[in-house]
Amino acid sequence: MTRGGERFSVPGDAGGIETLVEPPQGSPRGIALVAHPHPLFGGTLDNKVVQTLARSFREMGYLAVRSNFRGVGATAGEHDHGVGETEDLLRVLRWAAERYGEGPAVLSGFSFGAYVQTRVATRTTVERMVLVGVPNGQLDGVRRYAPEPVPPDTVLIHGELDETVPLARVLDWARPQELPVTVVPGADHFFHRKLHIIRAIVQGAWKPPANA
Repeated sequence: MTRGGERFSVPGDAGGIETLVEPPQGSPRGIALVAHPHPLFGGTLDNKVVQTLARSFREMGYLAVRSNFRGVGATAGEHDHGVGETEDLLRVLRWAAERYGEGPAVLSGFSFGAYVQTRVATRTTVERMVLVGVPNGQLDGVRRYAPEPVPPDTVLIHGELDETVPLARVLDWARPQELPVTVVPGADHFFHRKLHIIRAIVQGAWKPPANA
């Protein structure tokens, strides 16, 4: 899925941010920034869910951009519990806009990356959001998440059998916002053998380009 992409080191507050950029065919209709799951539990920009999201947006005409969080791959720094990661994603988004041209920005993320994107959305203008497996509340008795509210047209996707973030947790977060949640039957946290469903949900929720 990374065929045709190009890797860059984007300057960040903690050092270089390893970033993979995958262009669509033709002129991009915007930038889709995709964030990966928890770096302390094996999350990288090559995670299968993250690759699926990036491919979905690229096929819809977006410039797909994904970065490794601090301490992962060639990205400098150490894990910062979402604070520094928020700053880094904002930096990458600005870099992409400067390099490839301003355009509508789509924010997307999986698990920890989805949580960070809710923070990024409070600091920039976004066209839309796609969040998969959003963590909320106390998890594993150690990590605690309080994702920010998101726009009403945000696409939320969650696995019915998610063992890392129980479905009830994301419903607790979505309920006061009156946000629909698309539940994938039989899917675990990592959507094993269900990745094609994520792709279908995302692309089915999107409007075609204005000049299509």
